[in-house]
Amino acid sequence: MTVAHRQNRMQDELVFVLHSHPYRETSLLLDVFSRQHGRLAVVARGARRPHSALRGVLMSFQPVSLSWFGKGEVRTLHSAEWQGGQPYLQGTALMCGFYLNELLINLLARDDAHIPLFDYYRAALYRLAHETDHAASLRCFEKHLLQELGYALELAKEAGGGQPVQAELDYRYVVEHGAVRESGISGEQAGFPVSGKTLLAMAADDYSDPLTAQQSKQLMRTLLNHQLDGKVLHTRELIKDLQKL
Repeated sequence: MTVAHRQNRMQDELVFVLHSHPYRETSLLLDVFSRQHGRLAVVARGARRPHSALRGVLMSFQPVSLSWFGKGEVRTLHSAEWQGGQPYLQGTALMCGFYLNELLINLLARDDAHIPLFDYYRAALYRLAHETDHAASLRCFEKHLLQELGYALELAKEAGGGQPVQAELDYRYVVEHGAVRESGISGEQAGFPVSGKTLLAMAADDYSDPLTAQQSKQLMRTLLNHQLDGKVLHTRELIKDLQKL
């Protein structure tokens, strides 16, 4: 096998299907998140045929081992095998899963590996399936997603001088700048109002306090909207209508 051929064929890669839609008469076009290769577009030929072996395998929120070939923007699926071990999402947890998928589709470039984020995503799905505090699972994943995109949040230190955030003080979190004391905010730094207690709790991934849960949701929405640059997340609106997260 030549080097070029080996580079164009991937074997038994662990992926999650983020989205799929009909392609031509009998196929599916998949948007998958691969641990080693990031987001990819893969066409599954014949997957919509009644007796296709792929039916029931290419499911969202389930780990799948994929083999594909091709070097263009859209690869061609060779084989797929369900890996199991991931509980199925139901109810609100299912909607939260769709929200995570929509974030990845809108914020990740294709063919750009994010191995730690893949592992965080898998862990988030597990938490959604087993825990009742879905909001905490979402906040943890959102924070890791921003970090992988190069926008790690400095939550335990103040912007500028790097002084430790104090729980008893009020702050404004300024996009791409950080936490600024309420007393030191300037006109051009509107920022999002947040307590020092919330910032420290977010740094520790502790969302048990009601105020922290509320402020962290609003802060993460502000920061993600900045990254989305006007793109609308439809699942976010559905979740907001179903349950206040």
